[in-house]
Amino acid sequence: MAFVSVSKRTQTNGFSDCLDITTETRKAVEDSGIESGLATVFVPGSTAGVTTIEYESGAINDLVDAIERVAPQGIPYNHDRRWGDGNGFSHVRAALLGPSITVPFKNKELLLGQWQQIILIDFDNRGRNREYTINILGDS
Repeated sequence: MAFVSVSKRTQTNGFSDCLDITTETRKAVEDSGIESGLATVFVPGSTAGVTTIEYESGAINDLVDAIERVAPQGIPYNHDRRWGDGNGFSHVRAALLGPSITVPFKNKELLLGQWQQIILIDFDNRGRNREYTINILGDS
């Protein structure tokens, strides 16, 4: 069993900014020297999340609209009352989506569907320099 961890950084715009990180994840798997196993993508922090979707403008807009309906920006949040930073909505959104996803791979290829990409979503109320980690575990 082998393990490789790769840290990446990316600049985001906040407010449900969706970034396709599939290429970076594929490259990390290919460069890992591990043939088959699991790749886990994890974003630290409590205002961003990771998931999969077809990365095209219609699906992205639908996802952002759905998230707005579930945890709207313009309502009161207890977090905002306590800290005054105005990003209570981003904490709720990130908690609902989750900070990580695990994707199996075989022969150094992610086993994603044809139209399935890995995305990082920054829900915060400002842009950030985000770090995320790709952990690769499997057989060499």
